[in-house]
Formats: sequence, C-alpha cells, structure tokens
Amino acid sequence: MGTISVTRELSKPSTFSSQNPPVTTSMSRTETVNGWHEFKISGFSLAKGIGIGKFIASDSFVVGGYSWAIYFYPDGKSVEDNAAYVSLFIALASEGTDVRALFELTLLDQSGKGNHKVHSHFGRALESGPYTLKYRGSMWGYKRFFKRTLLETSDFLKDDCLSISCCVGVVKSQTEGPKIYSIAVPPSDIAQHFGRLLESGKRTDVNFEVNGEIFAAHKLVLAARSPVFRAQLFGPLKNKNTQCIKVEDMEAPVFKALLHFIYWDTLPDMEELVGSNSKWASTLMAQHLLAAADCYALERLRLLCEAKLCEGVAINTAATTLALAEQHHCSHLKAICLKFIALPENLKAVMQTDGFEYLKESCPSVLTELLHYVAKIGEHSIIDWRYHRNRNEAPLDGSDANGRRVKPRLQ
Repeated sequence: MGTISVTRELSKPSTFSSQNPPVTTSMSRTETVNGWHEFKISGFSLAKGIGIGKFIASDSFVVGGYSWAIYFYPDGKSVEDNAAYVSLFIALASEGTDVRALFELTLLDQSGKGNHKVHSHFGRALESGPYTLKYRGSMWGYKRFFKRTLLETSDFLKDDCLSISCCVGVVKSQTEGPKIYSIAVPPSDIAQHFGRLLESGKRTDVNFEVNGEIFAAHKLVLAARSPVFRAQLFGPLKNKNTQCIKVEDMEAPVFKALLHFIYWDTLPDMEELVGSNSKWASTLMAQHLLAAADCYALERLRLLCEAKLCEGVAINTAATTLALAEQHHCSHLKAICLKFIALPENLKAVMQTDGFEYLKESCPSVLTELLHYVAKIGEHSIIDWRYHRNRNEAPLDGSDANGRRVKPRLQ
C-alpha cells in the first residue's frame, strides 16, 4: 500500500507582494481492499481422472467490487505435465478490464501443525507491481501447484478433503482534496440524558422491591435495553402487578448497579457502591453483577464484568470466580482462573479457601480441567529443566547449533 502526496502551487508570488502565495494541496491514496474465501474440496479421490484442463470451481465471492472464483484442476491444467501435478488458480469472474490485484493462495495443513503451503504477493516487494487481469476469465495461479502423489500422502489431505484459503487484494486509488470546512462534532451524550432521567425520578411507571428497598424506573427504557424486562413488562406472561415487582435472589446494591448500567451504559463506581475501597468487595460486587447481567440478558454488561474480574483474580476470589465463569459460560474468564489456580505458587493456597469447597460442590467437572492445566505446567517445567541441563549438548531434535528449530521445507 502506498501513499503519494502532491502539492501544487496555484500562483506565483508578486514581486511587490509581501504576503505568502496561496497554496492548495491534494493527496492520492493507493491501497488494497482485501477479502478472503475458503474453499473446501470433499471427495478428492473421486475427482481424480476428470481430465487434464478440467476444473472444480468454488462459488463466486466479491472483493473490491469484483467477483472472483477459485479454480482447482485435480489432473492439472497443462497436457505436458501428464496429470503429475494439481493446478490452482484464482480467476476474475465478473466483467472488468485491467483489474489490478494482489493474491494469496494457501493449501491448509489439516494436521494442526500449521505447515501451510502459501504462495503470496502480500508482504514482499513486487518488481512489476500488482498483477493485472485484462478481462473476465483472466487467471493467476500455478500450473504445478503440488505434485499429486505427494499431495495424496500429505497432511493437506484429511478424510479425502482439501481446504484452500484465498486472499484477494484489489488495488484502489483515490485523490483527496482539502476540507473546506471544520466542524467539531461532540461525542454522543445520550447516556447522560437517560442517566439524569433515572436520577430525577420523573415519569417513572414501575417499581421494584429488592430486599425491602424500592427502586423506581421506566418500563420503556428497561424493555428497550433487556429482552427479559421486555417480556416481564410487556409480554404475554407479563407481571400483573407492575406497580411493584418483587426481585428475588438479588441484593439491593446489585440491582442498583444494574439500573445504573441500563440508563448510563457504564459500570458504576464499585467502591462507592459497596462503601469500601477493598478490592475484595469490588470483586464480589462484579461477581454478583455478572450473574445479574446474564439473568437479564445484558451482554455488554456481562462482558464488562468479565473483563473486570479478569483483572482482579486473586487467591481469595479465584475459586468462586471460576465457578461463576463456568455457570455463566464466560470462557475467557474461566481460562484466566484455571491458569492462575494451576500455578504451583497459587494452587495450595487456593485449595484452602472456602471458595474452593464451593467450586468442588457446584462445578465438580471443572476440577478435571484444572488437573489438565496443572499437568501442562508440570510438563513445561520438566521441559525447561531438561533444556537448561542439556543446552550445551548437541541438538538431536531438528534444531541448529544455536537451539533454533529448523523447519522442513515443503515440496
């Protein structure tokens, strides 16, 4: 991707003028519009023998305003190769002339080792610039993409299926002139308006009783933000008494925080809400608020709480947070907790907390996963010890003399 700046002088300075001459500027910007397509070929063995020059085509896909398609030739494209190679091409499938583009064709390694076979224009200097396709049906690719006998016994073929990834980068250019205006547009403050509406208490039409404390709110705001509130207030099974709805299994500060998010679209100040600057108290509030967010289908609030809990994993809260993550399907938070607890310096201390007893009772299946994490850390420790012990010995595992892995070249 390149950027070309052009500055043009509009007038020559007068010999009698002390002022600077007027100058305008413009910029020509050339870049690629990229798109990807994955093409799976199932039943590769049945495609063999269809004939040289005959192909299997992917569905067309659009990148940069043009349609493209992948063409795979099981018996090769050229007669002179006598079906010894498979051929792979990307073709322009829509009307267009002199379409300039960059391409990348990747045959995916399906063993999980990541040894993909990649042919790419991206990330390297091209002597003649991007490839130009003159008309519909023009192609770029390789007649001898892969030797067929090697392909049939490689990790690229799994369950008689090949997987091909293609990236197309269509080259686009545009010229940008100077802006003739400059208007500062302030950020959206709609949340401020809704937040002040909650604080004012005006025009409320529903009350919630939580542990003896009453919270007033607006039905339409709640229904717009939460599908659970929408069903509760306006659905066919709505509460008959919407003047005061009793909320069970939730603490009053948690419901207050929930309403704060619904109106303000931000997390409240946890320390101010619990009346303590204790990190443990803030974590406890975030745990309860995450459960409430899941209960009322507030996905953004759930993710905010998950992120906050990831930052605050500690010995005394790790086990209860892990149980919470398992119960409310927070995969990222769960992984963070498992890694933290499995560390040798943390494991024993966490196991002595009341939270670990709760974890064993409420989520026994998680203990199996925890054992896997502990085993992984143990394996890495052994490998690291062996490495430091044998670092001066000659490499026997495909490494060079400096201990660097040497990748085998693909054919």
